[in-house]
Amino acid sequence: MLDKELLDILACPKCKGDLEYDRENEKLICHACRLKYSIKDDIPIMLIDEAEKF
Repeated sequence: MLDKELLDILACPKCKGDLEYDRENEKLICHACRLKYSIKDDIPIMLIDEAEKF
């Protein structure tokens, strides 16, 4: 589970927009870019090239 303070400062690296935290699937979701960023061992993987498109 990610820390609330960390979630408050994280932004999408592509558009700098807000991210939604999907706890169940351990993903950070940017609805504007339609990208999902994985979270591994409580560390967000904020690389655009590694994000899932949806």
